[in-house]
Amino acid sequence: MYAIVEIAGRQYRVEENKHLVVNRLQAEAGSTIEFSKVLLVGGEKIKVGAPTVAGASVTATVKEHGKGDKVLVFKKKRRKGYQKMNGFRHYLTLLKIESIKS
Repeated sequence: MYAIVEIAGRQYRVEENKHLVVNRLQAEAGSTIEFSKVLLVGGEKIKVGAPTVAGASVTATVKEHGKGDKVLVFKKKRRKGYQKMNGFRHYLTLLKIESIKS
């Protein structure tokens, strides 16, 4: 069974007992979160919401918080001697999908 769920403004395809990396969520590591914006539930019978599936929810456990890979931003203006390099790392949260209720 799988589901399409909206988490922090983005849509993800989730399955039970799988891990998912999303943008940082305001939750403690080890806590349980329930997402109610389920757009589609698939399996033997597919349920499509308009816009969400009524009564469906996804339960996940927060495993850890971390940072993603460094993204380098390089700016340059030709023939002016201007160069600037900047780095950025996204804050991420690792979730384990516990159950999908349809």
